[in-house]
Amino acid sequence: MQAEHEVVVLRLGHRPGRDNRMTTHVGLTARALGADRVVIAGSASGSKETIEDITDRFGGPFDVELTDSPRAVIREWGGTTVHLTMYGLPIQDIEDDVRRDLTDGPLLIVVGAEKVPFDVYERAEYNVGVTNQPHSEVAGLAVFLDRLFEGQELAREWENATHRVVPKETGKKVDPVDET
Repeated sequence: MQAEHEVVVLRLGHRPGRDNRMTTHVGLTARALGADRVVIAGSASGSKETIEDITDRFGGPFDVELTDSPRAVIREWGGTTVHLTMYGLPIQDIEDDVRRDLTDGPLLIVVGAEKVPFDVYERAEYNVGVTNQPHSEVAGLAVFLDRLFEGQELAREWENATHRVVPKETGKKVDPVDET
């Protein structure tokens, strides 16, 4: 969303063949709801290409990276780290603190796939639970970003889009962006 400091989502873990769609949806949700960049662990080049294609068509800015060293990304992060987990503190209890930290520096949001190593829990400044019930990591990321940005991400202006969705009560419509 191009806030004062960067917001990055790290997709920790990617099991080819099993997580392709979920990893893609983590990236698309990060883009649509205000993050500046997604870093995807593992061999998820198909997800990367899909997210980049959507960004090219519907606007950005938004960056996608692949990493073979996701734990190094966490270890070397120069700001606040938030780990989304159903075992964490309720989002409603810590969202103001996280928002305050974002005014001081960048924010890394870790979204797991497979079992998350315990050192991720230890490294994170915040282990955050959205409902403390089993649910989709995509849903948890969406709720977290919406609370972080207090709904402002929903009115975001997209740069360099070639297409735009036309809101309709019924049906679907996507138009090319008028260059004038």
